Amino acid sequence: MTSTWLVRFFHPDFGQRVGVLIDDAVHDVSGSVASVADWLRDSVGCVEEAIAELEHAASSSPIVFPVSLFDPPPGDRQAGVTSQRKYFFRPHWLAPVDAQDVWAAGVTYERSRQARQVEAVDGGDVYARVYVAERPEIFFKARGGWVVGPLGQVGIRHDAAWSVPEPELGLVINPAMEVVGLVAGNDVSSRDIEGANPLYLPQAKIYTGSCSLGPGILLGRVASWPQAGIHIEIERAGATVFSGDTHTARIQRTVTDLVDYLGRCLTFPDGVVLLTGTGVVPPDDFTLAPDDLVRIRIDGVGLLENTVKIV
Repeated sequence: MTSTWLVRFFHPDFGQRVGVLIDDAVHDVSGSVASVADWLRDSVGCVEEAIAELEHAASSSPIVFPVSLFDPPPGDRQAGVTSQRKYFFRPHWLAPVDAQDVWAAGVTYERSRQARQVEAVDGGDVYARVYVAERPEIFFKARGGWVVGPLGQVGIRHDAAWSVPEPELGLVINPAMEVVGLVAGNDVSSRDIEGANPLYLPQAKIYTGSCSLGPGILLGRVASWPQAGIHIEIERAGATVFSGDTHTARIQRTVTDLVDYLGRCLTFPDGVVLLTGTGVVPPDDFTLAPDDLVRIRIDGVGLLENTVKIV
């Protein structure tokens, strides 16, 4: 069965566009779908029909590009696309969100609970309790316009000594709180800041370049976790300095549980993305460094790559 991704991209001849990725071709559907927010609103109550209409718009689009057009040449990929100016003035992917906020769930994996307790200077009892509590930890992560796209530069805080990427499966949700797709995400975090005091969580999580998503939204109604591996590799000066993986089967919460609590007493008229926690934690002596290349791959969902800069 062919999969369909909703994407955003930049082309120097057309500007920022909305597209549909099917097989190895990107179909420009901007004439039918002006924004991701428009499509999410149109999908309310009719997810399958909205996807079918999007696929029809793609099949009839006169503007089609090969997917390879939006990827950097092999030399740039290996170097982590160090020249961001060169990259961003040629065809490239954009983050697959526009007006959507990104929220995140925490301590949804056993490995995450363990790591939070280790980093916490007070022993981290709060993390042990939230792991088993009825109410999950859910926090704001980024506005849509802040989100970094594929091969863009994610940030690490200049006032943090311990920064890590967090590979996460993202749920893409329409205004009716229906999950209409999946996306790969990176919830970059300052572990030493959160570890000093849980009340510092916003500073550890919300800053310039702390969230990336991409390359596109794998469309389809989601009621339960897909059976997918989540993989991460960090390359520094051409060598792999960390790699790890986990699986969605290890998420302790259900899709329904997380989405229900996110939507309690809060509406999202343009839709929302919910990152669902990390089960891969680098060792305590590892921290991200400028120009690192972070690769996050979620089986069946996509490959998200970003370089690192200090902010």
